[in-house]
Amino acid sequence: MALQCGIVGLPNVGKSTLFNCLSNAKAQSANFPFCTIEPNLGVITVPDPRLNKLAELVNPQNLIPTTVEIVDIAGLVKGASKGEGLGNKFLGNIRTTDAILHVLRCYDNDNIVHVDGSVDPIRDKEVIDLELQLKDLETVEAKKEKTGKAARTGDKEAAKALEFYDRLHQLLMSGNNARMLEVEESEETLMKEMQLLTAKPVLYVCNVDEGSVVKGNDYVNKVVEMANKEGAKTLIIGAAIEADIADFEDPEEREMFLNDLGLEEPGVAKLIRTAYDLLSLQTYFTAGDKEVRAWTIRKGSTAPQAAGVIHTDFEKGFIRAEVIAYDDYVKHGSEQAVKEAGKLKVEGKEYIVQDGDVMHFRFNV
Repeated sequence: MALQCGIVGLPNVGKSTLFNCLSNAKAQSANFPFCTIEPNLGVITVPDPRLNKLAELVNPQNLIPTTVEIVDIAGLVKGASKGEGLGNKFLGNIRTTDAILHVLRCYDNDNIVHVDGSVDPIRDKEVIDLELQLKDLETVEAKKEKTGKAARTGDKEAAKALEFYDRLHQLLMSGNNARMLEVEESEETLMKEMQLLTAKPVLYVCNVDEGSVVKGNDYVNKVVEMANKEGAKTLIIGAAIEADIADFEDPEEREMFLNDLGLEEPGVAKLIRTAYDLLSLQTYFTAGDKEVRAWTIRKGSTAPQAAGVIHTDFEKGFIRAEVIAYDDYVKHGSEQAVKEAGKLKVEGKEYIVQDGDVMHFRFNV
């Protein structure tokens, strides 16, 4: 399931350093703007302790985790919506992503140049928001003009659509992002087809120094306050520290380093899981002697849709699904023990798959 999160932000806020930690790719990172020109793509393994626990119980030949795609996109500057800097390239790259990881610099360091000369994460966020809003306004205004012509001929559907575009236009003109608009069910298709940049779900990633990775700092507090008003999430991470963590090959040394910092796990692990959730994805498992595997589905998927992720024939010829809740599998220790305890469920086409379900599919093509 090729859904992508795009890492965005002003130049020089730590995007590429963070991307390198996430993907172990070697995207160039340096102390000057526009270091990233072409977007770097990383296919990232999603950390999931449940997969490891199932493997302990089943002892399979192979263990296959699920993944999410992360894209590191060139830094954006003022005027990008009019083509300044790498603006058009940036906006084109972000349009193809499904969610945004917005990296904000939340630390002081005179040795690392800030493109605007001072550290202010709220100002930085607003710079990018404004450029994305301006680009979205172009899209909405074009829709308004086209739909307005149809509405003037008496087309009732066009008239309803025009009302929606007017509301959206007013929202953007007031400096708000499209994701803030209350959209009725009948308007969801109109919103989706425009692929608006500011309609994408966003996670604000506060890049901090070593002393702030556990509790944050004043910069982080301001970002959290701003994000709460938007209904968005925030995550604290130290990109430079994550680079150090990634360099440890010995797991015990890495654990000691994390303990010294007061961290239970690397920040990138939290970031990957949060990105996965931001994309409205969840995981189900298949477990057998040959492999224990995690599969990615959209939240709300039915059993046949989940089966189709393995193979389209599974969805076409779906008969039923045998389902074990993850907690029941762990509690009883094996599939046979779950059956004996009466905890294996047989579900049909209407079943909505739950996160962590362990499933077998019966099908006939």
